[in-house]
Amino acid sequence: MQSFLISIIELLAGIGLLFGGGELFVQGSVSLARILGIPQLVIGLTIVSLGTSAPELFVSLNSFIKGSDALAVSNVVGSNIFNVLVVLGSSALVLPLKVESRLIRRDVPLLLAVSAAVWGMASAGTITWQSGLALLIALLINTAWEIRTVKEDSQDDLGNKPLTVRNSSFNQWGFSIAFLVVGILLLTLGSNLLVNGATFLAISLGISEAVIGLTIVSAGTSMPELITSLVASMKGRTDLAIGNVIGSSLLNQLLVLSSCALFAGNKGIQVEQILIQKDFPIMVLSTLACLPIFWTKGEISRLEGASLLGIYFLYLTDQILPHTFPDIVNNFRLLIICVVLPVSMILITFKSIEYWAIKLKERDIS
Repeated sequence: MQSFLISIIELLAGIGLLFGGGELFVQGSVSLARILGIPQLVIGLTIVSLGTSAPELFVSLNSFIKGSDALAVSNVVGSNIFNVLVVLGSSALVLPLKVESRLIRRDVPLLLAVSAAVWGMASAGTITWQSGLALLIALLINTAWEIRTVKEDSQDDLGNKPLTVRNSSFNQWGFSIAFLVVGILLLTLGSNLLVNGATFLAISLGISEAVIGLTIVSAGTSMPELITSLVASMKGRTDLAIGNVIGSSLLNQLLVLSSCALFAGNKGIQVEQILIQKDFPIMVLSTLACLPIFWTKGEISRLEGASLLGIYFLYLTDQILPHTFPDIVNNFRLLIICVVLPVSMILITFKSIEYWAIKLKERDIS
């Protein structure tokens, strides 16, 4: 009983340290970038996105090093599902999220393509180092493309000017580097505690590491994205709230999985069949569902945000029921297949037809 309690404390402490470490990492990186005169645009597209994805990176790498391949992969898949359904849904409840056309044209289709490609790579049961290298190259190309296209589209010249700090003192350099070092140390310690606690809980409760990774661990490592998007929504920066989700979900796959696969070498990352058959498809479908939602008047309404949260609740229930009330699992899944999925598909199809009808009408008028 004492060991079980200690594992829960490790889990909670790990989540707290990951959150604090990610925050210090972002602050130190941004401060150092300003001192070095790096443009604000580049900071936002690289350092801040990396900071919010740092918990996933450290936890997945730590899990893989300790032989928990299932936890490493499920953390990425679960975090992406959490980002789309919970982070976007919660942010939309705070304030309807305005969607820029750029997201519809480029970023969401890119995330959908990457998610489908990763699912394909994992379908053989192993994510090889060659796949990891391909994902890393895709990340470098996307980062360069992102910076170039945003600069071309930007109407604010100030956003592209280098930000310099005049008369940067030794103290400013010292604080920036100290924040970076302490942030990395907290991320390392937090990921160790989280992985240890989650692994012991999975063994104690008779639950697979994949399920723990898809639920508790992924929710814990996604806290920076959730807090960032909620605060952005409260301040009316809905573009930041959405961009944070899309950017983090891309990094989770292009950076986190690629790092683990390259680190694995010829062994590769082993992927459980349940993830391939159920959770990877859900990750892809949740991203696909975003497109018609984004098409509705260029925003995610509060009702649509509540729908996203409702879908995640059903997903979470489906993960928990087999270990709590196994007798009703089949009936619950039958309800989802016969009622929830058909209704969702009808709504998505209707919204898609409505969006394109409006677009065609606008094109005919012009």
